[in-house]
Amino acid sequence: MKAQEIRDTYLSFFAERGHKIVPSASLVPAAHDPSVLLTTAGMQPFKPYFLGREKPPAPRLTDVQKCFRTTDIEEVGNTARHLTFFEMLGNWSFGDYFKEDSIPWGWELSTQGFGMDPERIWVTVFGGDEELGLGPDEEAIAIWRATGVPEERIVRLGREDNFWQGGPTGPCGPCSELYLDRGPAFGDDDERPGSDGDRFLEFWNHVFMSYDLAEDGGLTELPMRNIDTGMGLDRMAAVLQDVPSVFETDHVRPLIDLAEELSGHGYEEGEGVTRAMRIVADHSRGAAFLIADGVVPSNEDRGYILRRIMRRAIQQGNTLGLEGPWLGQFAECTIELMGETYPELVAERETIARWVGDEEESFGRTLARGTELLERLIAEARDSQTSWIDAADAFKLHDTYGFPYDLTKELLADEGLSVDDSGFQELMEEQRQRARSGAATAHGSEDSHDRVLAFAAAAAPTRFVGYETLRATTGLAAVEAENGRALVKLEESPFYAEGGGQVADSGVLRWASGEEAEVVDVYRVGEDQVLEVIPRRPWTREDGRDASGGDERAHLGAEEAAVDAQVDRETRHATMRNHTATHLLHAALRERLGNHLHQAGSAVRPDKLRFDFTHGHALSAEDLRAVEDRVNEWIKASAPVRWLEMERAEAEKLGAMALFGEKYGEWVRVVEVDGVSRELCGGTHVANTAEVGIFKIASEGSSAANVRRIEALSGPAAIDFFRRREADLREAGELLGSVQDPLGGARRAAAQLQEAGAGAEQAAAEALSREADELADSGIDLQLGDGAAGLTLVQAKARGAGNSKQLLDLANRVQSKLGGKAVVVVLGGDFGEKAGLVALASKDLVERGVSAGALVKVGAPEIGGGGGGRDDMAQAGGKDAAKLDDALSAMRATLEQGLS
Repeated sequence: MKAQEIRDTYLSFFAERGHKIVPSASLVPAAHDPSVLLTTAGMQPFKPYFLGREKPPAPRLTDVQKCFRTTDIEEVGNTARHLTFFEMLGNWSFGDYFKEDSIPWGWELSTQGFGMDPERIWVTVFGGDEELGLGPDEEAIAIWRATGVPEERIVRLGREDNFWQGGPTGPCGPCSELYLDRGPAFGDDDERPGSDGDRFLEFWNHVFMSYDLAEDGGLTELPMRNIDTGMGLDRMAAVLQDVPSVFETDHVRPLIDLAEELSGHGYEEGEGVTRAMRIVADHSRGAAFLIADGVVPSNEDRGYILRRIMRRAIQQGNTLGLEGPWLGQFAECTIELMGETYPELVAERETIARWVGDEEESFGRTLARGTELLERLIAEARDSQTSWIDAADAFKLHDTYGFPYDLTKELLADEGLSVDDSGFQELMEEQRQRARSGAATAHGSEDSHDRVLAFAAAAAPTRFVGYETLRATTGLAAVEAENGRALVKLEESPFYAEGGGQVADSGVLRWASGEEAEVVDVYRVGEDQVLEVIPRRPWTREDGRDASGGDERAHLGAEEAAVDAQVDRETRHATMRNHTATHLLHAALRERLGNHLHQAGSAVRPDKLRFDFTHGHALSAEDLRAVEDRVNEWIKASAPVRWLEMERAEAEKLGAMALFGEKYGEWVRVVEVDGVSRELCGGTHVANTAEVGIFKIASEGSSAANVRRIEALSGPAAIDFFRRREADLREAGELLGSVQDPLGGARRAAAQLQEAGAGAEQAAAEALSREADELADSGIDLQLGDGAAGLTLVQAKARGAGNSKQLLDLANRVQSKLGGKAVVVVLGGDFGEKAGLVALASKDLVERGVSAGALVKVGAPEIGGGGGGRDDMAQAGGKDAAKLDDALSAMRATLEQGLS
């Protein structure tokens, strides 16, 4: 059974049993889930549903989820089953069916849908745990028996094997796993599931989420019991296709075939070749999927993971003798193999090719030299009989040659060597010296975050009405006062909660009693929200009203605590202008630079906008001008801006762009700028591009590796920018004596400066020429010890040379003025905080053993520096000009010693 047949069989089986098929979530987790860098498990996108923070689109779901893990990356290539990128088939129940359906369906699909031999299937169940206070899962055992599994093939295992928990606290429960007995060829008859052998292969896990685990280890039953199952597609494909490893399945083997074709090696010709081909196949496939989901190579976070696997693949390809560029061919093969199932691969074909090509070119330039250094370090460690290499050497491999530290450690481990981890990290920290404040949560501490979540969950969800109105008279759902501030929940709210890069609204709450509170923040909690307010007069806890309806509102209002909620109109409209301008900027950048470009972050504020995007190079002045002009053209065109809600599949058919790192439900909001762009966006926008007014790029620079950042202004803020520039221009005109034509005045001043500069250069050249005449006349004749013809030595501290370039020019002039004589020129220069030395030796003296380089090496330490060069010319620089006389004397003494 082919991989696609396995996907289709699984999904259709559960669709027939009332499950809604949902598409795979991105490998980049939603922005509000900072717990992991990448999607590592099938259940991860469903965490908000399991935690009760969001409502699932249906009580029964099924999917095929893209996953990526690097915890066992060193094992990829060594074993038949380890991968970084893999797919998980799953079915999910949120308070609907439980064990009594999940277990029989698992048996039915395995034996009838996939045609597996029921006599070879074993199952494991939770055998109980004293610490948890739980006995064996007798319910699951009874259901397996009723399903037809004999007692001898039901294996009871402990907490470490058959009890699932997502962390030290939170939802958890017993699980039951299905295993395939692969027969005596893979292990002894006394092996059982859970043993360390290879005979039993686990292929499907059913988690029965029943409990909430507290910090003290106590368990309480969840109000809603859930089902979470996971089946690895790659492993199931290997079983059903009867191949020895996941690398020989129909959706991976073509990558191995390509490696054979390009390298001329056979997959099974040796352990090293097999391992290298597996790594190239897995890592190139994973890289294509990561790039398609918006990850770009960098030295931080998920970008580092991408760079690591790409460079690991390139290094292994190098051992196979693959001649670059070749990595792009593997990415293209991945697209051809899996593009029909994952259309984002096809849509991002150009982006994938670009980043793969850039990374291979970048790393390829230094791979040979880095490998040479690594081999030398290994040889030196062996010669000195040590088991490790110095952290500074590992850092040089990372910093100079682009070897990811993990790759260096892995290659050294293959040779039985290690690295000083702490020393390397210290060097990295010295290099970075960057603030860690970005790791803090957006609204303060985790305690505050948990407080907001608990407060939101205790009351009915707030309905957001801020798309339609900036003012609403509504009911007060809950209040919690603390330390001069308060959390507030409204029944309806016009306030936009921070999200999608757009900052939260500000405004005011007013009660009929005259009470007022300033809205200073709006927290987003899934589809819900919580306001943070500062009352005009301090509130106490007695002013609050709990979510259960207890009335302790004191003087917050009338009988129903009616409140007038009003958004700050000016601030909101400024933010709306910048948000629409951000969409225009995004479209203009893609039009100018290419569709490989994707949004990598944004901050839409009332005073300015910030837009981060994936691109490997700085924008030229021409690019910036073209992008800015294009945005202003669209503003002048008065294009309508529309927003409408639709199913996500329909939005994707219309070409609406989704932003990486954002989580979207089945029902999405699309913002369309007529004739310009369509994006999935929950933010607020102006109704017509003309409302943006004017657009100005304030700055462009690097945000991270392969990520650029533009900051820009619109509307009144942009007008203020131009007014400041106009004032600066007027002041410049006044200084230049040309208020009406400051540009003309600047051109005239530039011409005068150029003329003055040329005169100064001419004067300096004439001064050097005069000094050269004086120095040439001051030469000292020295005799060689063998009685042969002597030489002329010119030794002095230069007066007119202000830098090393002028000092060399002066020395050349002296040598030239002395014509065909055998001459050595040794000069020193005082450049203020620095000092310089230069030595010249004529050709005939070089042939007789005189070396300018040797002279400089003697003089350089005297002035606290270093230098070198050729036998006929050498230079040095240092910090101690006061020691120039000592340096010149040492150089003369060395010359005379060589002559004697």
